[in-house]
Amino acid sequence: MILKLALRNILRQKRRSFFTITTIVAGFVFASMAIGWRMGSFNLIIDKFTRAYLGHIQIHAEGYLDRPTLYKVIEDYEAVGKKLDELDCVEAWAPRLYAAGLASVGEKSDAIRIIGIDPVLEEHATAFKAKIEKGKTFSGRSSQEVILGKDLADALAAKVGDELVVVVQAADGSIGNELYRIVGSISTGNGNMDRMAVYMPLSKAQELMVMPNLVHEIAIITPDIRKLDRHVRTIREKLAGMGLEVLPWYKINVNMFNMIKAKEDAQNIMQFVIMLIVAVGILNSVLMSVLERTREFGVLKAIGTRPSGILKLIITETLLMSSIGIVVGAVIGTGINYALSIHGIKLSNAYEIGGIMMDTLKSEVNATTIVDPAILVFFTALVVSLYPAFKAARTDPAKAMRFH
Repeated sequence: MILKLALRNILRQKRRSFFTITTIVAGFVFASMAIGWRMGSFNLIIDKFTRAYLGHIQIHAEGYLDRPTLYKVIEDYEAVGKKLDELDCVEAWAPRLYAAGLASVGEKSDAIRIIGIDPVLEEHATAFKAKIEKGKTFSGRSSQEVILGKDLADALAAKVGDELVVVVQAADGSIGNELYRIVGSISTGNGNMDRMAVYMPLSKAQELMVMPNLVHEIAIITPDIRKLDRHVRTIREKLAGMGLEVLPWYKINVNMFNMIKAKEDAQNIMQFVIMLIVAVGILNSVLMSVLERTREFGVLKAIGTRPSGILKLIITETLLMSSIGIVVGAVIGTGINYALSIHGIKLSNAYEIGGIMMDTLKSEVNATTIVDPAILVFFTALVVSLYPAFKAARTDPAKAMRFH
């Protein structure tokens, strides 16, 4: 009976119901866009940041990150790579070897960090060639060539084609001394890395450091960063018993993770403000509806309707309109989020976050962009309908009958 009366009242006052439902739809759409925009933008930032060099997941020897040393290595990395190739959650992987040394070009010298990479695997994982500003990439996996970080190249006044002398202390205690040809300079967006990095083919770095078939790190790219924790568990299970540590990017670069979390918290505050505006809009619509129907409620009380009946009637009407608004809002919100997830919005001024330049922001479509706004809007409508409902339930029939 209550449901039937509520439905009739909604249909009887089409204009009033339309404006109330429109307010709910607008609230849902704004909430859905805010959530989709937040998730899409931050996932895009994280994906770009991790794909630039860090990787979504990294593998090291146990204890390496706590105290990195030359001797905490991954042995037989190719065997590890074969296991990774068997997993669907691994899109690409790239081995790396690190060492400290001294480099000179002509009369200028500087401290360097040698990074041995497999050119083919690194390109597949992090698009290495796209970050080269001058020159070219390595001509082969065993070429006697190096690529300098942009800032290091400037500090050494090095040009493409110059010779670089590298001096290191190898893993066996001997002094390594080699001559390489500079074929390019690279900008990763990370100033500290670009100031010291000397990239060379992995086989040459292993030869220089007397570390055959050894690496310090394997960076992994996954097909879906939203399932990162699940992928980490899968890889850990696959590599169990090998003495390796598998960690997601946010356990490796904690500062970047904390910065993104702080920005997410700011976005959550904005989302709360949007829902507050929606709540005020719904409260206003429902309250005006109750005030306009004072005489109607007086008649209902006069013919014996209990206050609880009127209370249930108002709440049922609001929840019915909320349900309609949520369905319509879900369709519109999903459509807008989908369009923004494909095309995004080009920023007039690009900005930098974690060394990565962002010039386009995108939204995202997933269950959260529908479920969370639905819950928020539904319970917001329920809560704000209580005051008008109690007000209507306490209507004095004698006074209400004289209301015009």
